[in-house]
Amino acid sequence: VIFTEKNEMRKWSRSTRSQGKTIGLVPTMGYLHQGHLSLVEEAHKHAEVVVVSIYVNPGQFSPSEDLSTYPSDFHGDILNLKSVPGGVDAVFAPNNLYDYRENKKSEIDVDMENKNSCKKGVVSCVEERGIGHETWVRVEKLEKGLCGKSRPVFFRGVATIVTKLFNIVEPDVAVFGKKDYQQWRIIQRMVRDLDFGIEIVGSDIVRDTDGLALSSRNVHLSPKEREKALSISKSLLKAKSDAKIGLVNCKELTDTVVQTITQAGGRIDYAEIVEQESLEAVEEIKNPVVFCIAAWFGKVRLIDNIEFSV
Repeated sequence: VIFTEKNEMRKWSRSTRSQGKTIGLVPTMGYLHQGHLSLVEEAHKHAEVVVVSIYVNPGQFSPSEDLSTYPSDFHGDILNLKSVPGGVDAVFAPNNLYDYRENKKSEIDVDMENKNSCKKGVVSCVEERGIGHETWVRVEKLEKGLCGKSRPVFFRGVATIVTKLFNIVEPDVAVFGKKDYQQWRIIQRMVRDLDFGIEIVGSDIVRDTDGLALSSRNVHLSPKEREKALSISKSLLKAKSDAKIGLVNCKELTDTVVQTITQAGGRIDYAEIVEQESLEAVEEIKNPVVFCIAAWFGKVRLIDNIEFSV
């Protein structure tokens, strides 16, 4: 069943829970690939009923980012979800979760559906559209580093839309991919701090056969850019193996990775080794860490990471 109205989604969820069934939620922005489908499979392990949300969230895009070009294929998404063993029980695909007028197909709704790029000089695409939404959720410390440095709006938008989805779907469990490592940790912390009664599950990164982490944005890579982008996963694996044999100085490890990716034609946004839960940078590896990378290849920004300890 597909829901587009939040009240109908909430009504269905409450009816399902009244039958004693547990609900798992997989939040997505659509254009689903095998990585997303693995999250659905993981959700089936933790809940009796699975809901997938499909919503490109304008609140996490700044005016200069790629909201207008974010890929979408709703029909393909539904076919992909049907291919998962056990399928899904419900899809929540709202038009606009930031417009609170009822039963009106406004110009803003049409603009949101067309995902027209937003103008410069505002904080996010939600403010640009003047919809009136003014409440935001922030996880103040965890959002500042890594992706938060170059995307200061992003995690405010993510935490807010996930809160809204939690309040609409009311799941028992929610599954997030570890490719978006910082996002996963931020949602974990938000759920802890705000006492949501929801278990947050982190699911391992799914890679293509050549090692590239699956991402909806990979479709924008040219064949040459894709080949060059393999330097990310290859350099991360080398850093992990180097650490295992005693190379635990983080600056040396990151310098090597930066050099490898840059030589392949990438532009580094960040390459940092941080503690797994606090996401604080470390100088020497003594405890479990995660090596996080964001790099540009052409006009596509890719992120990847690898967890390890010594």
